[in-house]
Formats: sequence, C-alpha cells, structure tokens
Amino acid sequence: MEGNPRHIRQAFIFIGANPNTGWLPSEVALDAKGFILSGRDIDPGDLVLEAWPRRRQPCLLETSVPGLSTAGHVRSGSTKCVASAVGEGLISVSFIHRVLAE
Repeated sequence: MEGNPRHIRQAFIFIGANPNTGWLPSEVALDAKGFILSGRDIDPGDLVLEAWPRRRQPCLLETSVPGLSTAGHVRSGSTKCVASAVGEGLISVSFIHRVLAE
C-alpha cells in the first residue's frame, strides 16, 4: 500500500486551514489566525467610526466594513464545508440588499 496511489480508496481534502487574507485592507477585522470576523463576532472596538458610520451593528455575515460580507472557509468560525459556504453566500446576498436599501 505504501507509496501506491492505486490503493487509496478514499481521500478527504481539507482546504481553508490557512486563510489568504493578507491582501485585505486593515479596516477588515481578523481573528488571531487571520480569518475574517463577521456579525456578532466583531468586537465593537474594531468598528472604527470612519470605517463604520452606521448606527447598527454588522449583519450576520457582514465584516467590519459596511456592505462587505464574507462567506465560506475564510470566515472566522465557519465549518469549512463547501455546502455551508454556498449557503452563506446566498444569505450574504439578502444582507447586501438590506445594506443597499439603507
């Protein structure tokens, strides 16, 4: 079995263990591991007035930048599951419509 891929019957490929968030602006709050914070996971101290001019707290998947949502593997606390990521993306669309209506 060792070294012969023909003997591999199943494989689980885990992606998203290391977030690629270094390109984001500093206004986007990240957790200690570099994943994007959203919704209630954002500390009110991370909501800088210039970056967060709203009277409300961030929506469920909204980041510390108004109108910028996150979904999937890069979100802090996510399940790192493709099916969940797709669902989060769909939920983000409804929140984006809410933000645009403000």
